[in-house]
Amino acid sequence: MSAFDWGDITLGRIPLRETFDVAEAGGDTRTLDLDGQESFPPLTRAQVVARHDGINSLTMGQVIPVTFTDKPERNGYYTVKGAGSTYTEHRGERVTADWKVSLERVGSDAETDLQSRLTGAVRLNDFSLTGERWHAPPIGHYAYTTGTALPTSMTRTGSDGAITIYRGVPANISPRWGCPPTAYLAGRVRATTTGGQEVYGADVPLAASGWALSNGLVNVTSSASASLDVQAYTGGAWRSKLWNISVAGSAASITTWDGATLLRNDPEMCILRLVKGLNPGRASLDLTLRRGSRFVEGYLQTTTANTLAAYRSTLETNTSFAASGYVTATANDTDGNRFAAGSARTFTAHTNGGVTKGAATAMDFWIGAVASGGSAVSGDAATDLRNMYIACMPEAIYGVRR
Repeated sequence: MSAFDWGDITLGRIPLRETFDVAEAGGDTRTLDLDGQESFPPLTRAQVVARHDGINSLTMGQVIPVTFTDKPERNGYYTVKGAGSTYTEHRGERVTADWKVSLERVGSDAETDLQSRLTGAVRLNDFSLTGERWHAPPIGHYAYTTGTALPTSMTRTGSDGAITIYRGVPANISPRWGCPPTAYLAGRVRATTTGGQEVYGADVPLAASGWALSNGLVNVTSSASASLDVQAYTGGAWRSKLWNISVAGSAASITTWDGATLLRNDPEMCILRLVKGLNPGRASLDLTLRRGSRFVEGYLQTTTANTLAAYRSTLETNTSFAASGYVTATANDTDGNRFAAGSARTFTAHTNGGVTKGAATAMDFWIGAVASGGSAVSGDAATDLRNMYIACMPEAIYGVRR
Protein backbone atom coordinates (compact mmCIF):
# COMPACT_ATOMS: atom_id res chain seq x y z
CA MET A 1 0.00 0.00 0.00
CA SER A 2 1.28 3.45 -0.84
CA ALA A 3 2.04 6.16 1.72
CA PHE A 4 -0.95 7.91 3.34
CA ASP A 5 -3.22 4.92 2.50
CA TRP A 6 -3.50 5.75 -1.20
CA GLY A 7 -4.17 2.78 -3.40
CA ASP A 8 -1.70 1.48 -5.97
CA ILE A 9 -1.81 1.18 -9.72
CA THR A 10 0.66 -1.24 -11.28
CA LEU A 11 1.36 -0.67 -14.98
CA GLY A 12 3.31 -3.72 -16.04
CA ARG A 13 5.98 -3.68 -13.33
CA ILE A 14 5.72 0.03 -12.50
CA PRO A 15 4.05 0.81 -9.13
CA LEU A 16 2.22 4.16 -9.07
CA ARG A 17 -0.08 6.06 -6.73
CA GLU A 18 -3.68 5.30 -7.62
CA THR A 19 -5.58 8.38 -8.74
CA PHE A 20 -9.19 9.13 -7.86
CA ASP A 21 -10.55 8.87 -11.39
CA VAL A 22 -9.92 7.03 -14.65
CA ALA A 23 -11.11 8.26 -18.04
CA GLU A 24 -12.69 5.50 -20.13
CA ALA A 25 -14.32 5.52 -23.55
CA GLY A 26 -16.11 2.87 -25.59
CA GLY A 27 -16.79 2.46 -29.29
CA ASP A 28 -14.74 0.34 -31.65
CA THR A 29 -12.17 -0.01 -28.88
CA ARG A 30 -12.34 0.54 -25.14
CA THR A 31 -9.73 3.02 -23.97
CA LEU A 32 -8.49 4.00 -20.54
CA ASP A 33 -6.51 7.19 -19.84
CA LEU A 34 -4.63 7.64 -16.58
CA ASP A 35 -2.59 10.46 -15.11
CA GLY A 36 -1.00 11.09 -11.74
CA GLN A 37 2.03 12.30 -9.86
CA GLU A 38 4.88 10.57 -8.05
CA SER A 39 6.90 12.68 -5.64
CA PHE A 40 9.80 12.84 -3.21
CA PRO A 41 8.83 12.99 -0.42
CA PRO A 42 7.19 10.60 0.49
CA LEU A 43 9.05 8.35 -1.99
CA THR A 44 12.81 8.36 -2.28
CA ARG A 45 14.37 10.33 -5.08
CA ALA A 46 15.59 7.07 -6.69
CA GLN A 47 12.04 5.68 -6.70
CA VAL A 48 10.63 8.77 -8.40
CA VAL A 49 13.38 8.70 -11.05
CA ALA A 50 12.81 4.98 -11.67
CA ARG A 51 9.06 5.45 -12.15
CA HIS A 52 9.56 8.46 -14.43
CA ASP A 53 12.04 6.50 -16.57
CA GLY A 54 9.76 3.46 -16.53
CA ILE A 55 6.76 5.40 -17.86
CA ASN A 56 8.87 6.87 -20.67
CA SER A 57 10.21 3.40 -21.50
CA LEU A 58 6.81 1.82 -22.10
CA THR A 59 6.69 0.41 -25.63
CA MET A 60 3.83 1.37 -27.88
CA GLY A 61 1.75 -1.69 -28.77
CA GLN A 62 3.06 -3.67 -25.81
CA VAL A 63 0.52 -5.72 -23.83
CA ILE A 64 0.87 -5.21 -20.07
CA PRO A 65 -1.09 -6.26 -16.98
CA VAL A 66 -2.73 -3.35 -15.14
CA THR A 67 -4.02 -3.65 -11.57
CA PHE A 68 -5.76 -1.26 -9.15
CA THR A 69 -6.15 -1.40 -5.38
CA ASP A 70 -9.41 0.59 -5.15
CA LYS A 71 -10.82 -0.07 -8.62
CA PRO A 72 -10.17 -3.80 -9.14
CA GLU A 73 -12.97 -3.99 -11.75
CA ARG A 74 -10.53 -2.21 -14.09
CA ASN A 75 -7.89 -4.94 -13.65
CA GLY A 76 -6.92 -6.56 -16.92
CA TYR A 77 -4.57 -6.58 -19.87
CA TYR A 78 -4.08 -3.42 -21.88
CA THR A 79 -2.16 -2.32 -24.96
CA VAL A 80 0.01 0.78 -24.50
CA LYS A 81 -1.08 3.54 -26.90
CA GLY A 82 0.88 6.45 -25.44
CA ALA A 83 2.93 7.32 -22.36
CA GLY A 84 4.88 10.29 -21.03
CA SER A 85 6.16 11.82 -17.81
CA THR A 86 7.37 15.32 -16.87
CA TYR A 87 10.21 15.39 -14.35
CA THR A 88 10.65 18.38 -12.04
CA GLU A 89 13.33 18.80 -9.39
CA HIS A 90 13.53 21.54 -6.80
CA ARG A 91 16.99 20.74 -5.50
CA GLY A 92 17.06 19.74 -1.87
CA GLU A 93 13.31 20.13 -1.50
CA ARG A 94 11.21 17.90 -3.73
CA VAL A 95 11.16 15.87 -6.93
CA THR A 96 8.00 15.17 -8.94
CA ALA A 97 7.08 13.07 -11.96
CA ASP A 98 3.75 14.03 -13.55
CA TRP A 99 2.78 11.12 -15.77
CA LYS A 100 0.11 10.30 -18.35
CA VAL A 101 -0.64 6.95 -19.95
CA SER A 102 -3.14 6.04 -22.67
CA LEU A 103 -4.22 2.39 -22.84
CA GLU A 104 -6.50 0.21 -24.95
CA ARG A 105 -8.23 -2.63 -23.13
CA VAL A 106 -7.63 -6.18 -24.34
CA GLY A 107 -9.71 -7.78 -21.60
CA SER A 108 -9.76 -9.30 -18.13
CA ASP A 109 -7.93 -12.56 -17.47
CA ALA A 110 -11.30 -14.36 -17.73
CA GLU A 111 -11.61 -13.34 -21.38
CA THR A 112 -7.97 -13.04 -22.43
CA ASP A 113 -5.41 -15.64 -23.41
CA LEU A 114 -1.77 -14.69 -23.36
CA GLN A 115 0.04 -16.13 -26.36
CA SER A 116 3.78 -16.77 -26.19
CA ARG A 117 5.24 -16.66 -29.66
CA LEU A 118 8.42 -18.75 -29.48
CA THR A 119 10.21 -17.95 -32.70
CA GLY A 120 13.58 -18.72 -34.21
CA ALA A 121 15.70 -21.83 -34.58
CA VAL A 122 17.80 -23.87 -32.18
CA ARG A 123 21.31 -22.57 -31.66
CA LEU A 124 23.85 -23.44 -34.32
CA ASN A 125 26.11 -25.92 -32.54
CA ASP A 126 29.07 -28.18 -33.20
CA PHE A 127 27.67 -31.20 -31.37
CA SER A 128 24.77 -32.26 -33.62
CA LEU A 129 22.31 -31.38 -30.84
CA THR A 130 18.64 -30.67 -31.45
CA GLY A 131 18.16 -29.37 -27.92
CA GLU A 132 14.93 -29.27 -25.92
CA ARG A 133 12.32 -26.56 -26.50
CA TRP A 134 11.02 -25.34 -23.15
CA HIS A 135 8.93 -22.51 -21.76
CA ALA A 136 8.17 -20.94 -18.37
CA PRO A 137 5.06 -18.73 -17.96
CA PRO A 138 4.47 -16.72 -14.74
CA ILE A 139 4.03 -18.61 -11.49
CA GLY A 140 0.31 -17.75 -11.35
CA HIS A 141 -0.64 -18.90 -14.84
CA TYR A 142 -3.33 -21.48 -15.61
CA ALA A 143 -4.84 -23.48 -18.51
CA TYR A 144 -1.61 -23.82 -20.49
CA THR A 145 -2.15 -25.36 -23.91
CA THR A 146 -0.18 -26.12 -27.04
CA GLY A 147 -3.04 -27.74 -28.91
CA THR A 148 -3.26 -31.49 -29.41
CA ALA A 149 0.47 -32.09 -28.77
CA LEU A 150 1.07 -31.32 -25.11
CA PRO A 151 4.47 -30.90 -23.40
CA THR A 152 5.54 -32.44 -20.12
CA SER A 153 6.18 -30.29 -17.06
CA MET A 154 8.39 -29.99 -14.01
CA THR A 155 8.62 -27.60 -11.05
CA ARG A 156 11.53 -25.49 -9.89
CA THR A 157 11.36 -23.64 -6.57
CA GLY A 158 12.93 -20.19 -6.40
CA SER A 159 12.77 -17.16 -4.15
CA ASP A 160 9.35 -16.24 -5.62
CA GLY A 161 7.93 -19.74 -5.12
CA ALA A 162 7.38 -22.76 -7.36
CA ILE A 163 7.44 -22.11 -11.09
CA THR A 164 6.31 -24.61 -13.72
CA ILE A 165 8.66 -25.39 -16.61
CA TYR A 166 7.12 -26.94 -19.73
CA ARG A 167 9.46 -29.31 -21.55
CA GLY A 168 9.29 -30.59 -25.08
CA VAL A 169 7.14 -27.70 -26.35
CA PRO A 170 6.11 -28.58 -29.93
CA ALA A 171 7.82 -26.67 -32.73
CA ASN A 172 5.82 -24.09 -34.70
CA ILE A 173 3.30 -23.77 -31.87
CA SER A 174 2.57 -20.63 -29.86
CA PRO A 175 1.46 -21.70 -26.35
CA ARG A 176 -1.61 -20.03 -24.87
CA TRP A 177 -2.28 -19.57 -21.17
CA GLY A 178 -4.26 -17.49 -18.74
CA CYS A 179 -3.03 -15.51 -15.75
CA PRO A 180 -4.67 -13.13 -13.28
CA PRO A 181 -3.05 -9.70 -13.75
CA THR A 182 -2.32 -9.61 -10.02
CA ALA A 183 -0.18 -12.77 -10.38
CA TYR A 184 1.59 -11.92 -13.64
CA LEU A 185 4.80 -10.60 -12.08
CA ALA A 186 5.59 -13.60 -9.85
CA GLY A 187 8.68 -15.36 -11.17
CA ARG A 188 9.64 -12.51 -13.49
CA VAL A 189 13.15 -11.55 -14.47
CA ARG A 190 14.26 -8.43 -12.61
CA ALA A 191 17.01 -5.98 -13.49
CA THR A 192 18.16 -3.87 -10.57
CA THR A 193 20.70 -1.09 -10.20
CA THR A 194 22.54 0.47 -7.25
CA GLY A 195 20.65 0.05 -3.97
CA GLY A 196 18.51 -2.77 -5.34
CA GLN A 197 16.17 -0.40 -7.20
CA GLU A 198 14.32 -2.32 -9.92
CA VAL A 199 14.71 -0.89 -13.42
CA TYR A 200 11.37 -0.78 -15.26
CA GLY A 201 12.48 -0.30 -18.86
CA ALA A 202 15.43 -0.78 -21.20
CA ASP A 203 16.07 2.86 -22.08
CA VAL A 204 17.12 3.88 -18.57
CA PRO A 205 20.41 4.62 -16.78
CA LEU A 206 22.18 1.62 -15.24
CA ALA A 207 25.20 1.63 -12.97
CA ALA A 208 28.35 -0.12 -14.22
CA SER A 209 28.57 -1.84 -10.82
CA GLY A 210 25.87 -2.68 -8.31
CA TRP A 211 23.55 -4.07 -11.02
CA ALA A 212 21.91 -7.49 -10.84
CA LEU A 213 19.76 -9.80 -12.95
CA SER A 214 17.50 -12.27 -11.16
CA ASN A 215 14.65 -14.62 -12.01
CA GLY A 216 14.25 -16.12 -8.54
CA LEU A 217 16.33 -19.17 -9.52
CA VAL A 218 19.50 -17.44 -10.72
CA ASN A 219 20.96 -14.14 -9.53
CA VAL A 220 23.85 -12.62 -11.47
CA THR A 221 25.75 -9.58 -10.26
CA SER A 222 29.19 -7.98 -10.31
CA SER A 223 31.80 -8.95 -7.75
CA ALA A 224 34.68 -7.16 -6.05
CA SER A 225 36.94 -10.20 -6.43
CA ALA A 226 35.81 -11.75 -9.74
CA SER A 227 34.04 -10.84 -12.97
CA LEU A 228 30.64 -12.24 -12.01
CA ASP A 229 28.88 -13.67 -8.98
CA VAL A 230 26.43 -16.29 -10.27
CA GLN A 231 24.10 -17.40 -7.48
CA ALA A 232 21.66 -20.30 -7.48
CA TYR A 233 18.58 -20.46 -5.24
CA THR A 234 18.45 -23.92 -3.68
CA GLY A 235 17.44 -25.20 -0.26
CA GLY A 236 15.70 -21.94 0.57
CA ALA A 237 18.78 -19.72 0.15
CA TRP A 238 21.08 -18.15 -2.44
CA ARG A 239 24.29 -20.12 -3.13
CA SER A 240 27.15 -18.11 -4.59
CA LYS A 241 29.91 -19.06 -7.03
CA LEU A 242 32.41 -16.58 -8.47
CA TRP A 243 33.34 -16.66 -12.14
CA ASN A 244 36.04 -14.93 -14.17
CA ILE A 245 35.56 -13.56 -17.67
CA SER A 246 38.69 -12.95 -19.72
CA VAL A 247 39.74 -11.93 -23.23
CA ALA A 248 43.36 -12.84 -22.44
CA GLY A 249 43.10 -16.45 -21.36
CA SER A 250 43.94 -17.00 -17.67
CA ALA A 251 46.45 -14.15 -17.69
CA ALA A 252 44.03 -11.41 -16.69
CA SER A 253 40.30 -11.48 -15.97
CA ILE A 254 37.94 -8.53 -16.12
CA THR A 255 37.20 -7.42 -12.56
CA THR A 256 35.49 -4.08 -13.27
CA TRP A 257 33.22 -2.94 -16.08
CA ASP A 258 33.19 0.52 -17.65
CA GLY A 259 29.56 0.58 -18.71
CA ALA A 260 26.30 -1.34 -18.46
CA THR A 261 23.12 -1.04 -20.49
CA LEU A 262 19.94 -3.04 -20.97
CA LEU A 263 19.13 -4.30 -24.45
CA ARG A 264 15.87 -5.91 -23.34
CA ASN A 265 13.99 -5.72 -20.06
CA ASP A 266 10.75 -7.72 -20.00
CA PRO A 267 9.30 -10.01 -17.31
CA GLU A 268 10.06 -13.06 -19.47
CA MET A 269 13.60 -12.08 -20.53
CA CYS A 270 16.34 -9.53 -19.82
CA ILE A 271 19.55 -8.87 -21.77
CA LEU A 272 22.32 -6.84 -20.14
CA ARG A 273 25.37 -5.58 -22.06
CA LEU A 274 28.63 -4.89 -20.21
CA VAL A 275 31.55 -3.05 -21.83
CA LYS A 276 35.24 -2.96 -20.87
CA GLY A 277 37.86 -0.74 -22.52
CA LEU A 278 41.06 -2.56 -23.54
CA ASN A 279 43.10 0.54 -24.46
CA PRO A 280 42.82 0.30 -27.39
CA GLY A 281 39.75 -1.70 -28.36
CA ARG A 282 37.01 -3.09 -26.16
CA ALA A 283 35.40 -6.23 -24.85
CA SER A 284 31.64 -6.60 -24.53
CA LEU A 285 29.65 -9.22 -22.67
CA ASP A 286 25.93 -9.79 -23.23
CA LEU A 287 24.18 -11.61 -20.38
CA THR A 288 20.71 -13.07 -20.99
CA LEU A 289 18.41 -14.39 -18.28
CA ARG A 290 15.01 -15.96 -18.97
CA ARG A 291 12.08 -16.64 -16.70
CA GLY A 292 12.34 -20.14 -15.22
CA SER A 293 15.95 -20.75 -16.32
CA ARG A 294 18.61 -22.31 -14.12
CA PHE A 295 21.45 -20.73 -16.11
CA VAL A 296 22.60 -17.37 -17.42
CA GLU A 297 23.59 -17.12 -21.08
CA GLY A 298 26.68 -15.19 -22.14
CA TYR A 299 28.10 -13.86 -25.40
CA LEU A 300 31.62 -12.45 -25.14
CA GLN A 301 33.16 -10.37 -27.95
CA THR A 302 36.43 -8.52 -28.42
CA THR A 303 37.91 -6.40 -31.18
CA THR A 304 41.02 -8.55 -31.75
CA ALA A 305 41.42 -12.31 -31.69
CA ASN A 306 42.66 -13.78 -28.42
CA THR A 307 41.89 -16.56 -25.95
CA LEU A 308 38.41 -15.96 -24.53
CA ALA A 309 37.39 -17.63 -21.31
CA ALA A 310 34.61 -17.98 -18.73
CA TYR A 311 35.78 -20.03 -15.74
CA ARG A 312 35.51 -20.58 -11.97
CA SER A 313 37.60 -18.04 -10.06
CA THR A 314 39.00 -20.85 -7.88
CA LEU A 315 39.67 -24.43 -8.87
CA GLU A 316 36.72 -26.75 -8.43
CA THR A 317 37.32 -30.34 -9.39
CA ASN A 318 35.42 -30.94 -12.59
CA THR A 319 34.76 -33.43 -15.33
CA SER A 320 34.98 -32.30 -18.92
CA PHE A 321 32.36 -33.33 -21.42
CA ALA A 322 33.65 -30.72 -23.88
CA ALA A 323 33.06 -33.13 -26.76
CA SER A 324 29.37 -32.97 -25.83
CA GLY A 325 29.19 -29.24 -25.10
CA TYR A 326 29.58 -28.88 -21.34
CA VAL A 327 31.67 -29.31 -18.18
CA THR A 328 30.41 -29.92 -14.65
CA ALA A 329 31.72 -30.35 -11.12
CA THR A 330 32.78 -33.89 -10.28
CA ALA A 331 31.15 -33.92 -6.83
CA ASN A 332 28.53 -32.01 -4.90
CA ASP A 333 29.63 -28.84 -3.10
CA THR A 334 28.79 -28.05 0.52
CA ASP A 335 25.34 -26.84 -0.58
CA GLY A 336 24.61 -30.12 -2.35
CA ASN A 337 24.87 -28.64 -5.88
CA ARG A 338 27.26 -28.83 -8.80
CA PHE A 339 28.20 -26.09 -11.21
CA ALA A 340 27.72 -26.63 -14.93
CA ALA A 341 28.87 -24.57 -17.89
CA GLY A 342 29.18 -24.99 -21.62
CA SER A 343 28.99 -23.55 -25.10
CA ALA A 344 27.22 -24.30 -28.36
CA ARG A 345 30.52 -24.20 -30.26
CA THR A 346 33.72 -26.22 -29.90
CA PHE A 347 35.73 -25.18 -26.84
CA THR A 348 38.48 -26.29 -24.49
CA ALA A 349 37.65 -27.01 -20.85
CA HIS A 350 39.35 -24.68 -18.38
CA THR A 351 41.30 -26.33 -15.55
CA ASN A 352 39.30 -24.50 -12.87
CA GLY A 353 36.04 -25.48 -14.55
CA GLY A 354 34.64 -23.50 -17.43
CA VAL A 355 35.13 -22.87 -21.14
CA THR A 356 37.91 -21.30 -23.20
CA LYS A 357 38.26 -20.63 -26.91
CA GLY A 358 41.57 -19.69 -28.53
CA ALA A 359 42.23 -17.29 -31.42
CA ALA A 360 38.65 -16.03 -31.32
CA THR A 361 36.82 -12.71 -31.34
CA ALA A 362 33.55 -14.14 -29.99
CA MET A 363 32.44 -16.95 -27.68
CA ASP A 364 29.00 -18.04 -26.48
CA PHE A 365 28.64 -19.77 -23.13
CA TRP A 366 26.24 -20.60 -20.34
CA ILE A 367 26.77 -20.87 -16.58
CA GLY A 368 24.34 -22.61 -14.25
CA ALA A 369 23.82 -24.89 -11.29
CA VAL A 370 22.78 -28.51 -11.14
CA ALA A 371 20.40 -28.32 -8.19
CA SER A 372 20.84 -31.31 -5.85
CA GLY A 373 23.97 -32.34 -7.76
CA GLY A 374 24.18 -36.09 -8.25
CA SER A 375 20.52 -36.44 -7.21
CA ALA A 376 19.16 -33.83 -9.63
CA VAL A 377 15.64 -34.44 -10.89
CA SER A 378 14.94 -34.87 -14.58
CA GLY A 379 15.15 -31.44 -16.16
CA ASP A 380 17.84 -30.16 -13.78
CA ALA A 381 20.73 -32.47 -14.75
CA ALA A 382 23.72 -30.95 -16.55
CA THR A 383 22.73 -32.53 -19.87
CA ASP A 384 19.19 -31.14 -19.47
CA LEU A 385 20.56 -27.64 -18.92
CA ARG A 386 22.77 -28.01 -21.98
CA ASN A 387 19.84 -29.15 -24.11
CA MET A 388 17.68 -26.27 -22.88
CA TYR A 389 20.45 -23.80 -23.71
CA ILE A 390 20.68 -25.12 -27.25
CA ALA A 391 16.94 -24.68 -27.79
CA CYS A 392 16.25 -21.39 -25.96
CA MET A 393 13.58 -19.61 -27.98
CA PRO A 394 13.06 -15.83 -28.15
CA GLU A 395 9.64 -15.03 -26.66
CA ALA A 396 7.12 -12.31 -27.44
CA ILE A 397 3.81 -12.18 -25.55
CA TYR A 398 0.51 -11.04 -27.07
CA GLY A 399 -3.00 -10.75 -25.67
CA VAL A 400 -5.75 -12.51 -27.63
CA ARG A 401 -9.44 -12.85 -26.90
CA ARG A 402 -10.59 -16.34 -26.00
